[in-house]
Amino acid sequence: MERKSRIGGTTLKHNEPKKIRQRGVVIGRLPVGGKNCITDVVDVKVGHVTLDDSLGEREYACTGVTAILPHGGNLFQQKVAGASYVLNGFGKTTGLVQVDELGLIESPIMLTNTFAVPAVTQGTLEYMLEGNPEIGDTTGTINLVVGECNDSRLNSIRKLPIEPKHAIESIQKASTDVATEGAVGAGKGMICFGYKGGIGSSSRLVGDYTIGCLVLSNFGRQEEFQSDHYKVKETSSVLTFPKPADGSIIIVLATDAPLSSRQLKRVAKRCGVGLGRTGSHFSNGSGDVVIAFSTANKVAHFTEESLETRIQLRDDHPIMNDLFQGAAEVTEEAILNSLSQAVTTEGRLGNIAYSYPFE
Repeated sequence: MERKSRIGGTTLKHNEPKKIRQRGVVIGRLPVGGKNCITDVVDVKVGHVTLDDSLGEREYACTGVTAILPHGGNLFQQKVAGASYVLNGFGKTTGLVQVDELGLIESPIMLTNTFAVPAVTQGTLEYMLEGNPEIGDTTGTINLVVGECNDSRLNSIRKLPIEPKHAIESIQKASTDVATEGAVGAGKGMICFGYKGGIGSSSRLVGDYTIGCLVLSNFGRQEEFQSDHYKVKETSSVLTFPKPADGSIIIVLATDAPLSSRQLKRVAKRCGVGLGRTGSHFSNGSGDVVIAFSTANKVAHFTEESLETRIQLRDDHPIMNDLFQGAAEVTEEAILNSLSQAVTTEGRLGNIAYSYPFE
């Protein structure tokens, strides 16, 4: 497959987007969900808005927004258990302090570029206010969760191309279909191990439960990628992006297993195992953050009850170890899918991020 460069008029070659399993690479031992996607967790939705536009004078909007909805209902009125885990804190997220304090997520989880966090936060707030007129009036405020990675190698980040309307549109587009991966949505301008990265997803079946992951990959150098581990083509002679930034990764973990926020944090920690297997060492300038939620127990915003009852797994049950393994496997495979699904992309100043040469 070939694609014409938008700026230079040259021909850019890239691989056909495929899941990593379609290339013969199998990760882990647990069975994979039907879609091999975070949307295998029932009612979880994903939506993208991608910006791919010239801004003149070699500047380019090569960026986007991705929305992950824990369920299709009113997220403010029916909250889900949530937690976060920071592997390395070089990032500019919103909402995680309250998530860790109260153990709840009450909004879509939004992903975008670093300088777009304010615009995406505003758009998400406008969307949630529209559907919940009581917020900030007859009840309290709302906690919005936004994560970011720096796409300034390909995207003219200083031009601030993302607007609040793009956040709203990504939420409105969210569906339970297989999520599009690679250079889409928030992943449009991201670079992973010196190659084109972006959005990747995967899932595992763990007993009666499902665990799924979606990543925004934007980290690592070529020499760090464990290509020999996956028995894929050696890359030493293949052009990668020069002087890659430390970068970041946002990992969103979803499950229908009945876990408390404390247990979710324990599972979220194991995402770092999957990230490390690919070659990352959580570098100094990398914002490596996990945001986890469980859809098993909905928590009503409005209630007069002073007590609530929830069912949750025991920590010492063997299923917890399987969930730990599942978190590591889906993270590793989602990162590989972000590479395997991405296409060669040209952005600002004629910079080009090439797709990984699997074939």
